[in-house]
Amino acid sequence: MAKLSEKIGYALGDAAAGGITWKIMSIAFPLFFTNVFGLTFTDTATLMLIARMFDVFTDPIMGSLADRTLSRWGTYRPWLIFGAIPFGIIFALLLYTPEMSYSGKRIYAYTLYLLMMAVYTMVNVPYGSLLGVMTDDDNEKNQFSSFRMVGAYAMGFITLLSFPYLQKMVGGSESHQYAVLGAGFGILAAAMTLACGLMTKERLKPKRAEKFSFKQFVDLFRNKPWIYLTLIGVCTNFFNGFRYAVAGYMLTYCLGGEITISGLIINYTVFMTFGELTCMIFGGLSPKFTEKVGSKNKAFIIAAIICSVFSILFFFIPTDPAYIWLMIVVVILTSVGIGLYSPLLWSMYADVADYATKKNGSSSTGLIYSSGTMSQKLGTAISGSLVALFLGLAGASMTTDKTGNAVVNPASITDSVLTMIWSLFSLFPAVISIFIIILVLKYPIKK
Repeated sequence: MAKLSEKIGYALGDAAAGGITWKIMSIAFPLFFTNVFGLTFTDTATLMLIARMFDVFTDPIMGSLADRTLSRWGTYRPWLIFGAIPFGIIFALLLYTPEMSYSGKRIYAYTLYLLMMAVYTMVNVPYGSLLGVMTDDDNEKNQFSSFRMVGAYAMGFITLLSFPYLQKMVGGSESHQYAVLGAGFGILAAAMTLACGLMTKERLKPKRAEKFSFKQFVDLFRNKPWIYLTLIGVCTNFFNGFRYAVAGYMLTYCLGGEITISGLIINYTVFMTFGELTCMIFGGLSPKFTEKVGSKNKAFIIAAIICSVFSILFFFIPTDPAYIWLMIVVVILTSVGIGLYSPLLWSMYADVADYATKKNGSSSTGLIYSSGTMSQKLGTAISGSLVALFLGLAGASMTTDKTGNAVVNPASITDSVLTMIWSLFSLFPAVISIFIIILVLKYPIKK
């Protein structure tokens, strides 16, 4: 039986990766790259797509490498322990805007973003794989997954809520603010990742494959539960990705920027914190909810239905700051579904890893979990790329300011662009959640 301290330690891993780095990358990066760093919509979209193609190769390689690691610290933990500092440093550098020509900035952004994805993979794939070797008890796996999601969403709530206030405290230009906050959050993410590696235990010895073989990749594509779960994982991250990537544009252009109510600053990061808090609460309740309805599959479907219904309802809210609290209420209700299904996804990856071990005779836990990390990054980044692409197709364009930096052209923000932004936050995710329901119905493992 794992101690509470170990569950908290495990939670710190996704508090760093999901609650700090990924949350900022999902919400702030699209707007940061176009409005602060100065990349065009096209370059921003291309950057994220190239990074995803990069991940298609690096994630499974990392998973296979992690499965074959032997050390005094275990199989997966050493990657967290020794990867923590590079993880924090590269994240900090990515939020720094250098004084360079546009070509220089483009090279800097592409290089640092790819490095960030590589180090994120180096840390997060082994982190996810830890669940498969910490316990063989299905109920305890659900508990660890629940702690993981609570950690991610709790830290996400803190990060997003504090971001605009920290910006005001730092002062200066937006580029200076992002650079300082990048350094601060990078240090915190590194410390949490290191703590996770030191506080967790590997109790189970994986059945290792004797040597590297491409057969394990062939076996993966013969694993029907893995195929369906990977598609589900991509879709859940598409759902979140569209909402997070477009939130900044929605608050900036549809609602006129920051809204201050009784001293509370509501910008795009604060707007999404209401959802993060809800996800944290219902992520903690997910194991009990799953037990109540009788299976992970049923719980997942109910959660996806909740996401679909309230995403559609959001579309019909008037695009008027006077309705901000109604928008927040609908975001909270949508997040009930996200909070319920998020822990289930990672617990289901553990089921798929167990299935693969029984079928193939050797462990491929790291490889299985690498697909979870890949689907997370693929769904989030492609949705971010599509947001930039769709806004460009709707008519949004870039211009240059007095200093020669690329900025969004205010004249290009037409009614069609505003409608596209609103749809990307509501109707697009609703369609995706319907796909999730269909995929879960077809998912072969019924537990």
